[in-house]
Amino acid sequence: MMKIQNSTAILWAVLAAVLYAISSPISKLLLIEIPPTMMASLLYLGAGIGMSIISMIRYKMGNFKDEMKITKQELPITGAMVVLDILAPIFLMIGLKMTTPANVSLLNNFEIVATSVVAIFIFKESISNRLWLAIGLITIASVILSVEDLSSFTFSFGSVFVLLASICWGFENNCTRMLSVKDPLQVVIIKGFGSGLGSLLISLILKETSTNIIYIFASLLLGFVAYGLSIFLYVHAQRQLGAAKTSAYYAVAPFIGAGLSFMIFLQTPTITFIIALLIMIAGTYFASTDSTQEALIEL
Repeated sequence: MMKIQNSTAILWAVLAAVLYAISSPISKLLLIEIPPTMMASLLYLGAGIGMSIISMIRYKMGNFKDEMKITKQELPITGAMVVLDILAPIFLMIGLKMTTPANVSLLNNFEIVATSVVAIFIFKESISNRLWLAIGLITIASVILSVEDLSSFTFSFGSVFVLLASICWGFENNCTRMLSVKDPLQVVIIKGFGSGLGSLLISLILKETSTNIIYIFASLLLGFVAYGLSIFLYVHAQRQLGAAKTSAYYAVAPFIGAGLSFMIFLQTPTITFIIALLIMIAGTYFASTDSTQEALIEL
């Protein structure tokens, strides 16, 4: 019975990784019609709307756990989480607009570095030598991916924005970790509507909007699948497998995303990309198999 439960949980973890992996290449296609700030809004609103529907279905079916709710004491950290979730996807979409989705997929791994550094220097957590090695390797790979011209060592602005998004999510992950005992569905819904509406307000102020109904609906659907449903499956897998094992399975997401990007856009990876990929694989392996590393949640 336990083996069957573990197999199901592994399936959830891998499916969560696959669903998140499609976000970069599909977002790149949708950015043809949807401006970055509005795109960020629609992705989070899609997650919030989708998770709200799932919450109502679970409640009506009677399959509703008595989870701990967010209280007034957690409002400051919840507010910080929402603000960071407004900034991060906007930076990511701007970066995605300026660089390749394959690069973006791999650079998303820098979130591991950002999360760990914030945990060390702000929350005074200790990490293992294995995770330090992972941080070093992922940082080296991120620098390689970010250099636009090796001869003059100039950085790609698109990659810089993706790294800024990862830094924001690094802070956000530490905020979310402080809410880990709360109802995960409630946390995702708050993230979805709070960050989505915040990004939408910025989009309206900047007049970066679109009226293309098909692309808007597709963006909302992508947000539900790649952000909302992915996290929903991830949390369920984590409760059965534990943090370390779940993060190990989920760590394949950036590489699936990079592979899908090359297939969809019919691009050939450069030598620089391949070198960064190999270093990134090694760094991700050390990070995801580190026994002290808590799972990273990307929403």
